[in-house]
Amino acid sequence: MTTHIQTEHFTNALYRLLDEAFDNVQGYFLDKGASMFETLATISAEEASIPVGGKCATLAAQVNHVAFYLDVLDQAVRTQRFEQQDWGKIWRETNAVTPEEWEALKAGLRESYNRIKTLINDTPAWSSEQHIGGAIATIAHTAYHLGEIRQALCTLK
Repeated sequence: MTTHIQTEHFTNALYRLLDEAFDNVQGYFLDKGASMFETLATISAEEASIPVGGKCATLAAQVNHVAFYLDVLDQAVRTQRFEQQDWGKIWRETNAVTPEEWEALKAGLRESYNRIKTLINDTPAWSSEQHIGGAIATIAHTAYHLGEIRQALCTLK
């Protein structure tokens, strides 16, 4: 016997989980006030420029990496071309940021997130395990980096 998940149910759950990760905690997996954009609002450009643990990437790089991931996913799904990416470029090139650059990084992440929400809206059916896995991985990947950012804040503040 085969059981199917209704596309509408999957899409609604995906929207709610992404909303929690980025904007509005609803109690699925984050504590109140711990979403990505709520967390980033508490970080100054100076704090975003500090390498975590002295040897790791800056918080600015973490944010830039999440935006890059979302952009790569959006482009790959829309074009059906899964091209090789230089995943290390963000980590190598994103260092200290000015207040203006920090605001631009956060705005860029918001734009990338909005494109992903549009992509989900434009997806009438989840026809393959790869598409479903990619959607779920977006939540897991964002949650991982949000955890890295929040953990780093414990050492900065």
